[in-house]
Amino acid sequence: MMLEKNKKGKKMYVGLSGGVDSAVSAALLKNEGYDVVGAFITIQIPGYPCPAAEDRRDAMRVAAHLRIPFIEVDLSEVYKTQVLAETVRAFARGETPNPDTLCNEKIKFGAFFDFCRAQGADYVATGHYARLQKSLREGEMNGSPTPSRRDFVSPVELWTGVDPEKDQSYFLWQVPPAALVHTLFPVGDKTKKEVRALARRFGLPNAKRPDSQGLCFLGPIGMDDLLAKALNPKPGDVLDAEGAVVGRHRGAALYTLGERHGFELFATDPETPPHFVITKDVTRNTITVSASRFPQGATKTAVLLANTNWIGDVPAGMVQARFRYRQKLIGAELSFEDRRAVATLNQPHYMARGQSLVLYLPGVKAGQGNRCLGGGVIESATLK
Repeated sequence: MMLEKNKKGKKMYVGLSGGVDSAVSAALLKNEGYDVVGAFITIQIPGYPCPAAEDRRDAMRVAAHLRIPFIEVDLSEVYKTQVLAETVRAFARGETPNPDTLCNEKIKFGAFFDFCRAQGADYVATGHYARLQKSLREGEMNGSPTPSRRDFVSPVELWTGVDPEKDQSYFLWQVPPAALVHTLFPVGDKTKKEVRALARRFGLPNAKRPDSQGLCFLGPIGMDDLLAKALNPKPGDVLDAEGAVVGRHRGAALYTLGERHGFELFATDPETPPHFVITKDVTRNTITVSASRFPQGATKTAVLLANTNWIGDVPAGMVQARFRYRQKLIGAELSFEDRRAVATLNQPHYMARGQSLVLYLPGVKAGQGNRCLGGGVIESATLK
């Protein structure tokens, strides 16, 4: 959790979401001696089933139980313009953005973080399952000096959470290192089971509340529902690799590469294997599918990254990567060419523009987990 020795009098703003993870975070920090304030982010977008009222009620109950001040921060307009609208625009361009990573950058560790600091917060805490550590010297991580981008060095490192099933480092890659310096993740060194047990021990009123589902701040709504509402997509043709029409889809913008559901194939043979989306063209409103989930005749994928964000010392050389949450890490080589980052994955993959490619270094000690180096938005992916 990277706590200070002198905690008395240190002002700690905790983002209370109404869920159990942030509630336990607030309880732990109060017990540590911090001057804790519970802060709730209000986001209400007309036309969307935002669960703000229920979340606010549970957050207020937690603050009352812990006897800490409770405040609200309305960031509806910021979310609407910088997260929701940008997500929709990216999908309309044929990209596959990640609204949760964008929300962390623009809202939780952007506008909300700035508000808390302006109110005098020494630190801002959230219930994310991730860990922060002070940066190590170059070479200390792998036991020997390695080439690195020294202009990217930040005073903190982001590590995976202890619970591999709940680790949220993937969604935090866009958080500015300057914000992480004044951030704490109190439950990052605990499993979900341990957090639930702590919630019961603290007698928290939301101890039995289930984990939230759906899009960040929009509640129980799926991405397809959001895009159907915002883009009014039209049905189009499904093509095979030779360009022949083999089915129909609901709208090219709704799909990302690698999907195997949501479109109809004309073939009625029960032995027809699953097909996967391998390309899409929003201008022509077509998607192309293949029975091969992975590209044939290639062994690597060279990924050019845009809008990169680096956390801690970032060595060029062998790393690990993922472009989907909880995806098994893929071996890769990171290089910097004219200050542009290129990650060459040791596997061939169909990868969509706009997806987040997040990079890691494995820890050298047993049980240490992986260090998240940051990452970037996929600008292009070339098969080799």
